[in-house]
Amino acid sequence: MLRNESGPSSRANHADRRRAELLESARRVVLERGIASTRVADVAKATNVSGGLIHYHFATKDELMAEMLRAASVDERRQLDEIVAGPGTAVDRLDRAVRHYIPRTRADQSWILWIESWAAGLRAPALRAILAELEDAWIGALERLIRDGVASGEFTCDDPAGAAERLDAQLDGLMVRCTVHPEAMTRKRLLEHARIAAAREVGVDRSALPR
Repeated sequence: MLRNESGPSSRANHADRRRAELLESARRVVLERGIASTRVADVAKATNVSGGLIHYHFATKDELMAEMLRAASVDERRQLDEIVAGPGTAVDRLDRAVRHYIPRTRADQSWILWIESWAAGLRAPALRAILAELEDAWIGALERLIRDGVASGEFTCDDPAGAAERLDAQLDGLMVRCTVHPEAMTRKRLLEHARIAAAREVGVDRSALPR
């Protein structure tokens, strides 16, 4: 029997693919122009579609930007969850989580998205909501990892939730400095600061983490 390629399932798959294309175009345009300067018309032009089609999928520009951030974070969140639940000691997994947070090369522009989004989120509730969701996911993963280390006797930490929040804030600050002022903060120096902060939060000596 021939499959009906024009049925509801096929149309839904087509809509999903189109939505993904629009989100990827939005990401590229934001990296080039910034969120504040990006218009729905710019994303439409980059995708070679009408603005009406974009508004069919996303009611407002803020909704488009929020969904773009969610889509851009999917792989990062999956990889972080795999690190937290993966093999190795808690110390090893903590170091992998810290390294996962820091882009490997200057060509990785992912942090530009977050810096742009923090600024835009001051005036856009939809962006604030997705940023809070993503931040909570990252802090929650760190907290689970720290609790695992405490349970195994590797870490000494009376407040895993607070430690995760503080470490997250320190990493955010380091990454903003590295992104905005790359000449003042090399990746090696940033990683060393991050490892010192992580070691202090979980009560281990700096020498427990790699150099």
